[in-house]
Amino acid sequence: MNSTLVLFIRHGRTPTTGAVLPGRAANLHLSESGKEQAEAASLHIKEVQESFTGKKVSAVYASPMERTRETAAPIAKAVGRRVRIAEGLIECDFGKWTGRKLKDLFKLQDWRTVQSQPSQFRFPGGESFAEMQARITSQVSDLVLKHPNETIICVSHADPIKAVLATALGAPLDLFQRIVVGPCSVSAVLYTDNRPIVLTMNNNGSLANVVTS
Repeated sequence: MNSTLVLFIRHGRTPTTGAVLPGRAANLHLSESGKEQAEAASLHIKEVQESFTGKKVSAVYASPMERTRETAAPIAKAVGRRVRIAEGLIECDFGKWTGRKLKDLFKLQDWRTVQSQPSQFRFPGGESFAEMQARITSQVSDLVLKHPNETIICVSHADPIKAVLATALGAPLDLFQRIVVGPCSVSAVLYTDNRPIVLTMNNNGSLANVVTS
């Protein structure tokens, strides 16, 4: 039976984390604490990679955004790989909400829909959650097919990772907001011929329990 282990990693903290909805805005880089988070994640992965499918990390993919590429860089270096860009891992297109302060968005009636019925919501001038989920799910499926019996890393963003985890769990999109994916956390899914198996989510510590070999 073929299997592919995918480690989903959210980018590290930025100067706007928790305050602004950055979306696909350019020139947003990791903060100093975000850089430290990326270095810590690289060490956690390096120390246990021999227990992963294929005994090593075969490839490191990242969203094209600066903050994901900067997070992926020390991780790729730690496992002896280069960072490859996968367009399907990009952040959701928040359209006219891009760059808005979260405290202002919290006051909107539409924010309730974002939280309780995301499957019914499209960002003004941007992407719908359903489109985002379909996009990242398709991207991950392509990468899994490309890397049978291997381990790969996908550095992405909170909402896309939450959406792909919901798919792996068999949960409807309207429940994906119940999943937490913190900055630079690792979530691991083993994709087998039969079904995906979620091994850990929102992990910021040791990955010693993520053993597939």
